[in-house]
Amino acid sequence: MKVPAGVDTGDRIRLSAEGEAGRNGGPPGDLYVEVQVREHAIFERDGEHLSCEVPISFATAALGGSLVVPTLNGEVTIKIPAETQSGRVFRLRDKGVKPVRGGARGDLFCRVVVETPVHLSAEQRELIKTLDQSLQGSDHGRHAPRQMGFLEGVKRFFSRGDTA
Repeated sequence: MKVPAGVDTGDRIRLSAEGEAGRNGGPPGDLYVEVQVREHAIFERDGEHLSCEVPISFATAALGGSLVVPTLNGEVTIKIPAETQSGRVFRLRDKGVKPVRGGARGDLFCRVVVETPVHLSAEQRELIKTLDQSLQGSDHGRHAPRQMGFLEGVKRFFSRGDTA
């Protein structure tokens, strides 16, 4: 049986004259096979679109750089701009699935996740502490806009008495 590219869970493939024999010696009927697509280790599918999470280092997120990401047709390099926040989504046009019934190929959405370093040496811990202290200065909000926005929201929430 040949399975066409782009099939999805729930699609049916008809195999002509591969079913049970007809009554009274009649020709065999058609066999319908319902497709069940296994989950992929990297990609999640939503129709013709694909999505994936891509880990990046703290340094790449802060300073920018390039990142190689997998697609169905090989690897592609994307540019990560400086000051990229965790959760930012990059859209790669035409890198998704080509629908089996025709139409435009979908897109691939790559969501970056900033990975926190683990198993740090004493020297690495000290370097991070030094960096953190330099960022905690008088313009801390400038370096941590999401954190400051969250803290301001918490203050407003409790000052209005909306805790019920």
